[in-house]
Amino acid sequence: MKVNRRTLLGLALIVGAALPSTVVAQVPSLKIMAPAAPGGGWDQTARSVGQALTEAGLAQSVQVANVPGAGGTIGIAQFVNSAKGDASQLMASGYVMVGAIITNKSPTGLDQVTPIARLTGEWQAIAVPAASPIKTMAELAAMIKADPAKVTWAGGSAGGPDHILAALITKNVGADPSKTNYIAFSGGGESLGALLGGKVTTGINSLSEFMSQVKAGKLRLLAISTPNRLPDVGAPTLKESGINLELSNWRMIVAPPGIKSEERSRLTKMFEDLAKSEPWKKMLAAKGWDDIFLTGSALDEFVKAEQVRTTEVLKDVGLVK
Repeated sequence: MKVNRRTLLGLALIVGAALPSTVVAQVPSLKIMAPAAPGGGWDQTARSVGQALTEAGLAQSVQVANVPGAGGTIGIAQFVNSAKGDASQLMASGYVMVGAIITNKSPTGLDQVTPIARLTGEWQAIAVPAASPIKTMAELAAMIKADPAKVTWAGGSAGGPDHILAALITKNVGADPSKTNYIAFSGGGESLGALLGGKVTTGINSLSEFMSQVKAGKLRLLAISTPNRLPDVGAPTLKESGINLELSNWRMIVAPPGIKSEERSRLTKMFEDLAKSEPWKKMLAAKGWDDIFLTGSALDEFVKAEQVRTTEVLKDVGLVK
């Protein structure tokens, strides 16, 4: 049977009409900025999101670009200025950027971007060396209350999540947060080494960073910053220990300013679909990330509240006037 071009065109139109609109419609090509060097949390977030979006058929392609420097403040400034109104451009962001914007007095803030979805979080943990006489968080809290300057903390960069949690704990137990004796290290390995070597009283890090040493019997977890106890972690929450705090090193995806409301809705739906997809669930499991998905007005309010809380504690410790 001879089939001419007109017949083929007609068949294509019939098949296209029969396919679901999601198949016929061309999925977008996206660019995601990681406002940090390759290998870090934002870079991993951007690349993991890109991979899962394409594997789930939610994006045709995703290009990731790194713009490192100053806790993400260089990246967000470039993003706001160059991507305004372009819904095909996104950026990874998160809690570290909240503190960096405040401490660096960045003229560009999170109120100038469009939050789309909070995706993941890493809960913080408080630990001591296995040989430490401190057995519980209540004992550590009593030491802090008696004299916060005598309790030395090891953690990441000044003004980061570890530092903020140490100050919040100090304030919560009734001590002066400006006297928090926090020793900032450039990397998690260095702070862990100081803790294992008994050079500090206690340390704060992401829970995942501590777990191998806890399992090896070298560290003792005193508390974790989760809202509820984790079934596979043998440590109480801060709240169980009488300290009414929870804190996550959360990460989100934002769009630039000036996008249309229907574009924000479309992007929100895209990430809602991503959160339910098998590629993303597998990615969370592989990375060990906690799923703390949040969108819409609830996300807007969450980001505002985190900015207020972080500003207050950074003022308390003297990093911000």
